[in-house]
Amino acid sequence: MNECVLKLVMKSTKVLAILGLLVVFQLCVVAQKPLQNQKSVSLEPENKPGDDTPKPFTEMEEEMRAKRAITSAEKEYQENLDRARDLSDLGASIVASFKQKNNLDREDIRKLDKAEKLAKGIRRAAGGCEDEVDMDKPPRDLTSAMDMLAELSKSLKEKVEKTPKYVISAAVIDEANVLLEVIRIVRTLPPRV
Repeated sequence: MNECVLKLVMKSTKVLAILGLLVVFQLCVVAQKPLQNQKSVSLEPENKPGDDTPKPFTEMEEEMRAKRAITSAEKEYQENLDRARDLSDLGASIVASFKQKNNLDREDIRKLDKAEKLAKGIRRAAGGCEDEVDMDKPPRDLTSAMDMLAELSKSLKEKVEKTPKYVISAAVIDEANVLLEVIRIVRTLPPRV
């Protein structure tokens, strides 16, 4: 648990540091706008063709970097939303198949594996890590475990959709951990009712 909290703090610190740097950069750009109209004379020699000294980034390059970072964060957020929706659909599919046949076949087990991978991806994107979960009332039979699976996969999707982009949600992490525990329990129960 301490490891998860430490990772969560580190991740949020990195996000805040990046946001702080972006604000400082914007302030520098705004402060230098009036000076751009004046011609400046540089006392530093220009880089010669064979010189490997790195040049400072131009304003346009910095802006492009910031846009790429924003685009990347948006893409990651959208991928997490897609994972949550896929997980909800898979959970409903597994439960519907179970209710129809009163057992889990090979295809359902394969879907259960995929649901586990999606739940781990959601937990990782939310800033969580592996954690043991002590459930208050773990399911005792396959029917109750299937009901919990359907409920948790739907609830997790709703929580991910409600969570803003740059927020690390402990509720999403906890829900994903409980869902993963239910999946582990389903694997240990006999596949027939």
